[in-house]
Formats: sequence, C-alpha cells, structure tokens
Amino acid sequence: MKLPIYTLTKSETGKKDLPVQFSELIRPDLIERAVFTIQSNKRQPYGADPRAGLRHCGNLSRRRNNYKTSYGHGISRVPRKILSSRGTRFNWAGAIAPGTVGGRRAHPPKADKVWSQKINKKERRKAIRSALAATVVIQLVTERGHKIPEHYPFIFENKLEDLEKTCDIKKLLETFGFSDELTRSSVKKVRAGKGKMRGRKYKTRKGPLLVVSKECKLLKSAKNIPGLDVVEVSKLNAELLAPGTTMGRLTLFTEAAIEKLEKEKLFM
Repeated sequence: MKLPIYTLTKSETGKKDLPVQFSELIRPDLIERAVFTIQSNKRQPYGADPRAGLRHCGNLSRRRNNYKTSYGHGISRVPRKILSSRGTRFNWAGAIAPGTVGGRRAHPPKADKVWSQKINKKERRKAIRSALAATVVIQLVTERGHKIPEHYPFIFENKLEDLEKTCDIKKLLETFGFSDELTRSSVKKVRAGKGKMRGRKYKTRKGPLLVVSKECKLLKSAKNIPGLDVVEVSKLNAELLAPGTTMGRLTLFTEAAIEKLEKEKLFM
C-alpha cells in the first residue's frame, strides 16, 4: 500500500510504500489482551487496614454463672462490646462481626493482591502490528468516531518534528482538514458516579496520534492540545494505537518514522 507524502504547505511531494508491519492480519482479540495487560500493570494496589473493625474487645461469655455473661438475656450470640455498665447490668452493642455496625468487612480488598498481568512477547508485537494495520483502514477509523478528511491516510514530511509552537501545530492540522476532529476531541464530559470525588471528574476524548522518529520539539509543543498524543515510533504500544481496546485510531506518521519502522524492523 502506497501513501502520499505531504509538506507542511499541503503540497504532495511523492508516495511511499508502507512497511510490512501494516499488512498484518487485524486481530481484535490480541489487541484487547495487550491493552488490558498495559492497564493492569498501571493499576495501583489498594486495600483496607487489616485491623479495621477489629479494634474492640468483643469477648462475651455465653456460660451461666459467669461475670459479664449474656446468658439468659434472650439476645443472639453475636460478639459484643460493653457500652456502659451499672453493677452487674451491662449494655452491649454488637462489634467485630461483619453484620454489626462498625464491624469488619467479610471480604475486604487486600493491598497485597497482584493486579499485573503478563503477555507473551510475540503476542504483544503481533498486537501492535495489528493495531498499526487498523490505522490505515478508513472504515475502522470512522467507526471509532474520528472526523477525517478525504485525503486520509497520508504521511507528513520530516519538518513536522521541528515545530516549536502549539498554535503552529493547530493551524497545520486545521489546514489539512482536522478542525472538526480537534473540536470533537476537545469536548469534556463530567463522569457519572463516584469517580467525580476520586480525582477523575472529567472524561476526555482521544484525538489524533502523531508518530515521530526521535525525541524532538514536537513532543513538548503538542502537549497542550486536548486529545492529541505524540509518541516516538519505537515507543508505540497497543493502548496508544487502540485506546479502550477499540482499534482504528486516527494516526499520522512522519516520513522518518516510517523509514525507522522499516529499517529497524520494529515489532517484528
């Protein structure tokens, strides 16, 4: 498959053959597994205090003729703590047991649980190749919700990597017909549920992905555009190419990134 190469002034300078990585059979099951593996390794362990709900003395005797006994009071055999006492008369309240107020949880989350998953090296590389192949299929990109111009997919010239200002990148993308896509990816939505109280109030959309050949100025200058991601070609992964396990992300490569992908045989 050949893609046209465009300059920053939107003039075509030639065409380039895509490397063999883009001809991989698309495997949604492998892509999903690779994304879940990345997400599981980023997950932070959490759990309750091991002593939560167990900080009371709840030893209540059930034997007759024993001091502090609940024998003969007609109450259930639940661990109880003493709230108050007057002589040999005690007022108890249930404690420790999972069914009591302030008691322990029956099966609390454990902080020592291991959330991380593993994936075979060949499967991970095949998943990346599958996700790469999906980025040039127009039907999959539009089904994902991206607003693409008529001349997509295409390749940028290497001068893209030297852009220093955010406003220049925005103007360039609007010139190439991505103004609707930038508007779509800038929408923020308030999350439903309790996640609003846990540091993730807003849900944002994923926009275009720019793939460069090396560490360059574009990595910093494009950081403030909502939904836009920039990554070196050697650091590509399944989650960047298929966020949320949905393949077909709008991806734009520089010519040097394609050459590096082919020359170094990345993800093969």
